[in-house]
Amino acid sequence: MGSPRPSARIIAVLGPTASGKSDLGMELARRSDGEIVSVDSMQVYRGMDIGTAKPSPDEQAEIRHHMIDLVDPDEDYAVAEFQRTGRAAIAAIAARERPVVIVGGSGLYFRSLVDPLRFPPSDAAVRAAVRGMLRSDAVAELLEADPGAGDHVDLANPRRVSRALEVVRLGGGTPTERAADPLFEQVKDYRPEMRFTAIGVDPGDALGDRVERRIDLMLRDGLVEEVAGLADQLGRTASSAVGYRQMLPVVAGSWSVREGREATVRATMALARKQRTYFGRDPRIRWLDWHPDPAARHATASRLIGEMTSWSS
Repeated sequence: MGSPRPSARIIAVLGPTASGKSDLGMELARRSDGEIVSVDSMQVYRGMDIGTAKPSPDEQAEIRHHMIDLVDPDEDYAVAEFQRTGRAAIAAIAARERPVVIVGGSGLYFRSLVDPLRFPPSDAAVRAAVRGMLRSDAVAELLEADPGAGDHVDLANPRRVSRALEVVRLGGGTPTERAADPLFEQVKDYRPEMRFTAIGVDPGDALGDRVERRIDLMLRDGLVEEVAGLADQLGRTASSAVGYRQMLPVVAGSWSVREGREATVRATMALARKQRTYFGRDPRIRWLDWHPDPAARHATASRLIGEMTSWSS
């Protein structure tokens, strides 16, 4: 269920938030009669439209989008489920003999689609029990199950220790066993399971201004009102989304809109730094030379695409 057939033409448009990925992805899909697969961890939630910069109804009517509006915001949507559903969407697009345009800023969600990532089991009750342990006890239990765990897990990091112990208790393998899996090296070496070409978009020093303009537009378009309407429905994951987390105190009356805006700008720039670091490690991404004119960016991307076997074959 998951992998597209070899003839699928796949291109990914990746980069930090507010970099112009969606605009470029739309244009590429228009020119190729393709369909878009979103790799945004928060656009999967229904009703979270303004704060996630979700494609508008008109854009979705023009170009078919996938992996948007999948679940209600009170649900926790795991990346393993995203992988299963997203790969099925890619396979369906390939079966229609149409190009696939992957667009988004979540590096993990992107890699879950194209790389052989395998997600170990999880269970809320087991997780809670493990997190309730003293760190020394959790480390001792982990080392008893796997004396070599320290070679693969930072034993000083409680979150990583508890997650590793949760997986062990659920029968998902020890850290040493998982590291010995041949797929581990394939993921580490960025060897994908399906052919694709990735284009990176990053405005460099202009990103800060673009982020502020985007947030101001979101506020103008009703971000506070959107968060107010969803406040009682936001689950653990959705409530942590950038913009929503910062606007919840505004809705509650403990922050002003200005304070919420400033906090959202800071959080968005912190997210962008993480995205840049994550994507910067991926040697498969070809970064566009930035140009403020969208038409120039489209032209540059088109020239690159013309050189790409996975897109033109």
